[in-house]
Amino acid sequence: MADGCCDASKIVSTFLLNTCRLPPRLSQRGVEAALWCALTADEHAEDAKEVEFIPSVTGSVAEFYIEPMLPYVGDIDVMSYNNVMLAIPRGHSPPTQLPAEFHNRIYVHEITDSLLPGYVYLPVRYLLTQGLDDGKYKSVELEYEEWLYLSNKSRKGGGRNIHGPARFTDQSHTRTYLSTDAVPCIRCLSWPLQAADWPTRHRNYGWPDSATLDRVVSNGCDVVGVAHRQCRQLEWIGDYQWRLSFSRAEIVLINSWMPLQQIVYHMLRYFVKTERLTDCTDDSGAGTLSNYHIKTLMLWACELKPTSWWTEDLNLVRISAELLNTLSVWLTDTRCLHYFVNNCNLLDNSFRPTVGSVTNKVMLIEEGYLSMWFINNYIGQCAQMCPAYISRLFYHIPSNVELQNAALRIVHWRLNTSLLDLWRSLYMSELTITYAVSVHSLSVRSCVRWVNELTKICQHVSVYFSAVALLHVACKISRNGFSDDDVDILLIVFGHNFNQSCSDLSPRITELNTSELVELLQTSAVEYLTTCRQFMARDFGSVVTIVTTDFEAMYAYKLGDYQRCLQLSTQNIHTLLYAVRMPDVPTFPEFIQLLHDDIVSLKALTLIIDPKCRLLDNHNACITQLTLSLYLMIQCQLKLHHSVTSLAKTLYYITVAQRRHLPDRTMDHLTLKLIERKVYLATWRLALKLTARKCEIQ
Repeated sequence: MADGCCDASKIVSTFLLNTCRLPPRLSQRGVEAALWCALTADEHAEDAKEVEFIPSVTGSVAEFYIEPMLPYVGDIDVMSYNNVMLAIPRGHSPPTQLPAEFHNRIYVHEITDSLLPGYVYLPVRYLLTQGLDDGKYKSVELEYEEWLYLSNKSRKGGGRNIHGPARFTDQSHTRTYLSTDAVPCIRCLSWPLQAADWPTRHRNYGWPDSATLDRVVSNGCDVVGVAHRQCRQLEWIGDYQWRLSFSRAEIVLINSWMPLQQIVYHMLRYFVKTERLTDCTDDSGAGTLSNYHIKTLMLWACELKPTSWWTEDLNLVRISAELLNTLSVWLTDTRCLHYFVNNCNLLDNSFRPTVGSVTNKVMLIEEGYLSMWFINNYIGQCAQMCPAYISRLFYHIPSNVELQNAALRIVHWRLNTSLLDLWRSLYMSELTITYAVSVHSLSVRSCVRWVNELTKICQHVSVYFSAVALLHVACKISRNGFSDDDVDILLIVFGHNFNQSCSDLSPRITELNTSELVELLQTSAVEYLTTCRQFMARDFGSVVTIVTTDFEAMYAYKLGDYQRCLQLSTQNIHTLLYAVRMPDVPTFPEFIQLLHDDIVSLKALTLIIDPKCRLLDNHNACITQLTLSLYLMIQCQLKLHHSVTSLAKTLYYITVAQRRHLPDRTMDHLTLKLIERKVYLATWRLALKLTARKCEIQ
């Protein structure tokens, strides 16, 4: 039995170590988080034009650098603070210098203790104004009667659901795949007094190290608007109590973990979620187990356990079982010490009515049980993601040898598909950017957030956003003329890509008339898009057939250079005709301006018939490179008056393409049908002309 337990634990541990990737910086979740940062920056713009909301991504998207096979991110957490408010620890002098994003007039709130550790009040204490001469802030202490306590109720608004300090927005708002918790907060640039002992407390095993400690402390903290669960119904405290948030610190600490520690954290979260140990069992308002308790468990374990405890046998199941046993002790004693704040218990008496059944479940967990649980509920789920010849291996597994072989097949499949998965992530990231900019438009604030967040991810998505932004502005000024906001957006995009200052770029942009500017933006966008195709071909050419000149061909046709367009399109068709996979070309308005009226009309028709054609997960938001190339080839052949023989050869290409596109690719099939009809009509007209000439000769 012991040997069987050991074998099962080893199989699970090996499986997780080999399937949890250490991904490159590109991730679709990261791009979706960038989208939410851009939307958050614009959220209150109409109500307070001088107030800017500074968002940052927190939670799982920012904490994990591993990428397991099964989902580890349930939603995107975005915290945002406004630039006219600041919190400082009680007794601290107000600052004289602040980061550039802060306003020149700021109300400073003092963090004062409430009755409960980790929860505070925020009376306003100072007014800061920035000097014009030296840029330093000067403070005025407000009279005592002016000390107003900041209410936490101001966080509620926007028609969103509230849970905890967050405003919940589901993904239907943006057609992304993950919902979002938007958390308004007040920024505190200093480390709080309530956690003053944390940086200096004695640590036996050197984690966190001094550099990590310094980075955590220098980031300060935030204060979020939520009262303690025991105080929310109290008349005054419920409205004015706030909670210290250490999300920035947690991101730094969790990113400093070893990969196996991140994997254990993922295992624990997956287990408690699947076993529904974090679900509330009644409406009493009593506390329940949450992911934050699991995070706290891991933070304490990383500090209190030596490195050898984690690495000596690489038994992730043993580690997880021991940590769950520690959790059961915490639940029994209803005592879970906050990792940062002294004397703050995250498991007080309000948990007693709800955690009894959870405690009983966790208390009985041992390594053998947990090994079989992960085999059935984790590896078995991963098997369902694989082709049928692999998933069938898990229908009946009588021995550990066969189980190990089946798990290895999944690992090999995971490794072999890693590059293809990354390409799909890039494809969806591009589509997310296009959809978001097209539907939600761009402001100066959101453009800054897009640029800042995407630059952190990878050069490809940053350049792609620049192209979409330029096409978006070109659309706007073609319809509505040029505005100051458009100038500022272009200065941000061009300045970011060419590292030039606004003073260098502004005259060049503003001196152009509308048609000249539109042409400049379209030309620049095509250059950026072509660069993205070149990145894609370099990185993914082994798993996807990619041509790099499709946007060049589009623009050549738009400019009337039909010979150049025909040459490029013909080359592209020869490359793509029998390709298994190829990129798509979006048909959103930003890209439609580069296309011919026929495709514009087809796109409008599909939207009238089925508005869902604009959704991210709908193939009809795009056409393939092959369809586009065939369309351009036919158009150029007709413009250049090619022969019937030439058109007939193209008709063969169309027939092959129609067979190669799946039935649900409606936009592709409509476009192919359109150009097929064009070929038949052109051939028929040419035949009539030839017949007429013969008759004249006779």
